[in-house]
Amino acid sequence: MTSVKRWLLPDGVEDILPAEAYRLELLRRDLLDLYKSWGYELVIPPLIEFLDSLLVGTSQDLDIHTFKITDQLSGKMMGIRADITPQAARIDAHSLNREGVVRLCYADSTLHTKPRGIMTSRVPIRIGAELYGHSGVAADIELICMMNESLLRAGIKDVHIVLGHVGVFRSLLEGAQLDPSVERQLFEAVQRKAYDEIDQLLVSAVADVNLRQQLQDLSRLSGDETVLERARQVFADAPSTVVDELDELIEIAEGAKRRLGAISLGFDLCELRGYEYHTGIVFAAYTPAYGRAVAKGGRYDDNGEAFGKARPASGFDSDLKILAKLSQREFTLASGILAPDADDSALVTVVEELRKSGEIVVTSLGDGEADEAEMLALRCDRRLVKQDGSWKVV
Repeated sequence: MTSVKRWLLPDGVEDILPAEAYRLELLRRDLLDLYKSWGYELVIPPLIEFLDSLLVGTSQDLDIHTFKITDQLSGKMMGIRADITPQAARIDAHSLNREGVVRLCYADSTLHTKPRGIMTSRVPIRIGAELYGHSGVAADIELICMMNESLLRAGIKDVHIVLGHVGVFRSLLEGAQLDPSVERQLFEAVQRKAYDEIDQLLVSAVADVNLRQQLQDLSRLSGDETVLERARQVFADAPSTVVDELDELIEIAEGAKRRLGAISLGFDLCELRGYEYHTGIVFAAYTPAYGRAVAKGGRYDDNGEAFGKARPASGFDSDLKILAKLSQREFTLASGILAPDADDSALVTVVEELRKSGEIVVTSLGDGEADEAEMLALRCDRRLVKQDGSWKVV
């Protein structure tokens, strides 16, 4: 690469320049303070760790997005994390090893082998929260409410939250006993909502007419709250596990509405995001200003079993970069005070006091008095000048 091209970065990898970095850092601090106020403790897992622990219980999709390298000390394969949730599960199960409910939060960089969507970064900053040790719906309701509060705090407008439950689809498939290849085809068709393809697969692979109809209906069950009543009718004579999972979804939805009031809530019973990873409720937040979910989460029980402690678990996360870009909050950086570069103990004292009070004080390193152009470049709108023997801000 010639010296002219050395500034180029890989596709999907970008610098964070001062204005955006300021927005990101303010937002990061605000959200972590929010999580702290709910009782969530901050953890900072390592950027890299052994692959056999980093990918425990995760989906094939995460495996594909994880960079793999060889550790020169041990010879074992290591991975650069593409997600922080598995690391949080390891910390809960092994490093902390507490009994009872544990609430953890995080905000840190990740790395993807390829972008997850058009114009998305390969180096997202994931911020999120995880709750371990409680299998009841109260934990999921808390996380949905905190996710919603996170988006409001971030200045995201017109938030619409969609709830689903991967257990319904999984329970119906257990009854169908499909060939693995057919199950994969059906899963992919349901994800794409390719109704004709779904129907053809089911007709050829599911002999039980009632079960076939339930799977067909499941793929169409998305929309507003009327979906829940339709689902009750569709699964009235379904296996008891399906009925229980539907009741759980309804209870969580009602709990979220009680806590959040006038929330925009939708349902998608064929939302299978993280199907290989999630075990129950899944939820995602959307806004008209962005074509993908701005935050997402769900239940992933027993993920810590590989680390010696199976625990109920639920959580959510988001990309801090996306939140900062979509935010309608004002992130105006305060203007500073320009101080001369003078060997004056009184000046040093004044500068220290101003900085302790929260002011930005920038020392001018040029010769002579700074002109307006330099003050503008240094984001200063005031000066420290000596008047009547003392230093004053003018």
